[in-house]
Amino acid sequence: MSNDYPTSPEIAAQVAGALKYTADGLVAAIAQQFDSGEVLMMAWMNRDAVKETLTTGRVCYFSRSRGKLWRKGESSGQVQTLKDFRWDCDADTVLLQVDQQGVACHTGRHNCFFNAVRDEKTAVIADVLVNPDDLYR
Repeated sequence: MSNDYPTSPEIAAQVAGALKYTADGLVAAIAQQFDSGEVLMMAWMNRDAVKETLTTGRVCYFSRSRGKLWRKGESSGQVQTLKDFRWDCDADTVLLQVDQQGVACHTGRHNCFFNAVRDEKTAVIADVLVNPDDLYR
């Protein structure tokens, strides 16, 4: 895998322009640990988040609840460094291969996909690794 990040503003604008956004200007973004393939989380990006991610190499999302850009790790220190930026055949979902520092989930778990069906019941299948109060002081 070639690491070409950060990239130029021109290439970032070209990629941002090639994506298909929802009516509210967002595209789904899946974060995956680049070396293990583990799916870490799903979030949303707008054009500015796409461009910032590509030009800085640090992953930036759009927070729907706060209505603004959210730089992963800005309050928790759990930063995602971009290793590869891909998009699907319909251009409506991006796959961010990242190097995750610490936990990815705001609950203090390594990834956000810790709910599952086990033995005909729902179950939590991952432990909290970091107290969320310590992440977001």
